[in-house]
Amino acid sequence: MTEFFNQFSRRKFILTAGASAGAVFLKGCLGNPPETVGSGSGTTQQAVQQVANTNSQQKPETTTVKLGYIPIVEAAPLIIAKEKGLFAKYGMTNVELSKQASWGSARDNVEIGSVGGGIDGGQWQMPMPHLITEGLITKGNQKIPMYVLCQLITHGNGIAIANKHIGKGVSLQLASAKSLFKELKSSTPFTAAFTFPHVNQDFWIRYWLAASGIDPDTDVKLLTVPSAQTVANMKTGTMDAFSTGDPWPYRIVTDKIGYVAALTAEIWKNHPEEYLAMRADWVDKNPKATKALLKGIMEAQQWLDNFDNRKEAAQILAGRNYFNLPSPEILAGPYQGKYDMGDGRKIDDKSMAAYYWKDGKGNVSYPYKSHDLWFITESVRWGFLPKDYIANNATKAKELINKVNREDIWKEAAKEAGIAAADIPTNPSRGVEEFFDGVKFDPEKPEEYLKSLKIKKVSV
Repeated sequence: MTEFFNQFSRRKFILTAGASAGAVFLKGCLGNPPETVGSGSGTTQQAVQQVANTNSQQKPETTTVKLGYIPIVEAAPLIIAKEKGLFAKYGMTNVELSKQASWGSARDNVEIGSVGGGIDGGQWQMPMPHLITEGLITKGNQKIPMYVLCQLITHGNGIAIANKHIGKGVSLQLASAKSLFKELKSSTPFTAAFTFPHVNQDFWIRYWLAASGIDPDTDVKLLTVPSAQTVANMKTGTMDAFSTGDPWPYRIVTDKIGYVAALTAEIWKNHPEEYLAMRADWVDKNPKATKALLKGIMEAQQWLDNFDNRKEAAQILAGRNYFNLPSPEILAGPYQGKYDMGDGRKIDDKSMAAYYWKDGKGNVSYPYKSHDLWFITESVRWGFLPKDYIANNATKAKELINKVNREDIWKEAAKEAGIAAADIPTNPSRGVEEFFDGVKFDPEKPEEYLKSLKIKKVSV
């Protein structure tokens, strides 16, 4: 994959002289300069660190940006970077974090940008930035170029099941539950929800079902439900399962209305999850500010991966202004890799916890292009993208990835931040990936991966 991706010239990361005179400045959450950060998290916040000593070449063109987030653990690096003053440390003193009601709202808000009252970028499921760039999920199919800048997290997701299915074989492996799905199909189909169609959490539930011979398009009913509504919908009995990020899967256990059949860490160990992506026009106008944001996020990711900090992290995230949880303990256990799955199964394994900076396969934060290719290949698998994206050695897919994925900016920011060379990947491919059913994805051979899958909508 490295050889292929390098065939396409990267657009140069041109440094601009400064923010344009017509830039719209948003009211910042941190003040200018702030003395403390955050409010409503229920914890005593630390004083904002002094702005890092940066030379003139690194001084941000603007101190202001508006980032959207969804209240799940994928957003933690953004929240911690704000609460710990790490954005401000690198000169981004006016970072506003805007909670989004749903992924659809986030999409709508990035379409209009902060100038129109929306957002400049933020947290995204994959491949939303690519779909927005192609104009496939925007109003009027307007193409809004986006840049993927870093991965925010690995793991942290699960597939939750209503209590009525305990003991019926609805678990990680579904072989013994196939008769149940068949029985329900003839009356009231097994209903599973995800938070936005054609992206991460849709893919996790589809892969889980299809690996056991259950066709997600014909054997079950799939629907879209915002993360914060998943628990309420499970309580009312309107769905049998949902796929989303913590704290919502684990909360159904604490609320005694369901159990967790599988962690995504069990489906694909050390898998890519959600990403930071920005409007390309904002990045092109503010390249130094972009790298300042990345430096703050990288430092937050390293702070989060110190497990001694995770109790405090849970307290911050659980706060009223962020996740608004009844107790930080809903996050504290999973953050240590401790899961009461709710059906008698318990997991106590730190390797299954969420990771933000490093996991068992290396760097988490770096946006591997091979992972973008898997998401696009899965999109073709389920008919969400046409087959021509993967034809001819995935030429069209890789051209799109080279346009959207700006791992070059990540590397520049990492070097400026003093990240050790050993922690900066030199290859845009992480290599062959393996899933819980033994299937392997070789990014050099995406068509062979598709051919190996028994259940798919595309003919390969």
